[in-house]
Amino acid sequence: MNIELSNKTILVTGGAGFIGSNLCEALIEKGNKVVCLDNFATGKRDNIKEFLKDTNFILIEGDIRRLDDCLKATKGVDYVLHQAALGSVPRSINDPITSNDVNVSGFLNMLVASRDNGVKRFVFAASSSTYGDSESMPKVEDIIGKPLSPYAITKYVNELYADIFSKSYGLETIGLRYFNVFGRKQDPNGAYAAVIPKFVSQLMKGESPVINGDGNYSRDFTYIDNVIQANLLSLVTTNEKAINTVYNVAYGDRNTLNDLMRYLKEFLSDFDSKISSIEVVYGPNRVGDIPHSHASVDKAKQRLNYNPQFTLQQGLKEAVKWYWENL
Repeated sequence: MNIELSNKTILVTGGAGFIGSNLCEALIEKGNKVVCLDNFATGKRDNIKEFLKDTNFILIEGDIRRLDDCLKATKGVDYVLHQAALGSVPRSINDPITSNDVNVSGFLNMLVASRDNGVKRFVFAASSSTYGDSESMPKVEDIIGKPLSPYAITKYVNELYADIFSKSYGLETIGLRYFNVFGRKQDPNGAYAAVIPKFVSQLMKGESPVINGDGNYSRDFTYIDNVIQANLLSLVTTNEKAINTVYNVAYGDRNTLNDLMRYLKEFLSDFDSKISSIEVVYGPNRVGDIPHSHASVDKAKQRLNYNPQFTLQQGLKEAVKWYWENL
């Protein structure tokens, strides 16, 4: 999809992270000036090293928990793509205070700085965790349940704050509820690594991956290029009904963890045939996990002209190739 967006100054918070660095790359390629704000708590310098010599890329090492850093980063900026957060449901259960400090207080700092520096539009990473214990399927934006983790609470509070800043101060906001994003540059290491890069890394090493539960939990796995498309469309839309609201960002399908494992083994076997015979281990369910997640993307299609290009299988083939060449 060809999206016209050039000659703008755009701040990407968490720009050294998985999603943030991919957004930085897409924006630079389109001829924009990109400001990256990151404290490298979870972001990686390797993710942005190729941009550091580019005159259209500015790195600010700072923390969204400090208002002064947020004010510095938003000065002279047209748009903000706010990706900075402490992700992971288990992390938030283990340390709810830090998750709240970053995800709520840091988010509020960014809203205040964007308001005070006259940012035109604030697009932020929301989360499918906001649906909580709602059993309705597929998930539609205006039907949510009670949160199942501190992380989910923080991401819902973000939506409430954004709504208030739209109504009280006229700041244009758009929230994008990401559903299980995966793809190039996603870190396979660490205690809170996402499931796809973790599984890929384990299979490549000949290790048995551990699936939480019986493998029948399902997710709407979403390839990174679909997410990039949704962010760019959120910046360029002139449809008044498209702003000051939230959208699901997903492919609009769901696959079980057993499905996922089957695809990964199949695609990785193209590089190493021994991977196809690796046994999978099943462990206990994780506290705070939603059993099933499936997004309706009708609202994003209608208002943003969102048209996700990558199915799970297509995205996995791209991701597996990237990991094989880079791990």
